Amino acid sequence: MTRKTARAFLLLGFLSAVLGAFAAPALAHDTLRSSTPASNAVVSSLDLIELEFNNNVRYPVVLLHDAAGQRFPSGTPRTRGAKVLVDVDEPLPSGSYTVVWRVVSADGRPIEGEIPFIVGSSSAALPSTLVSSTPVSSVSVSSTSVSSIPVPSPVPARTPVSATGETDEQGALPGWTWAVMAGLALAGAVALLMWRRRKPAGGDTPS
Repeated sequence: MTRKTARAFLLLGFLSAVLGAFAAPALAHDTLRSSTPASNAVVSSLDLIELEFNNNVRYPVVLLHDAAGQRFPSGTPRTRGAKVLVDVDEPLPSGSYTVVWRVVSADGRPIEGEIPFIVGSSSAALPSTLVSSTPVSSVSVSSTSVSSIPVPSPVPARTPVSATGETDEQGALPGWTWAVMAGLALAGAVALLMWRRRKPAGGDTPS
């Protein structure tokens, strides 16, 4: 292997490492790390809803309704770092409830989910429809639902909720992904060109 070829392969390795370093954080979509109340928790009372994500989020929407779909008043969602906080305006009667949330993640894509919980005794069993992964768009919340709340214009339309309660965003690749792939293809082409140049001209030596 000639010195030029060795340099070309070193350059290829360096470009791959740099592109991989930039691609890794961008590939990770924001997720909900924890919540108060926790999913399927039994609490004696609730005066504050707290959602904690792995990154800072924007445009939070949080709704609270009971098993019958009746919405209960809550304050305006506010962000504090990677947390979304919402005050519950009045005491909740014993029964089953669901927190329906939606935020815009750091990569500009909306994510959403549901958190079922019980106020009072655990004998008030959660309805099976709340435990299952029902899409947010099918939940009726009085005259307002998450699907009817507009998202600011640069944000693309939301995708259906997956079995984990958060949006499944694997179907569409963002533009930077194609840029990374094009960069890797270009680096490979440069390495192939350098390899061909080091081959002796005239092909095989006749016997």
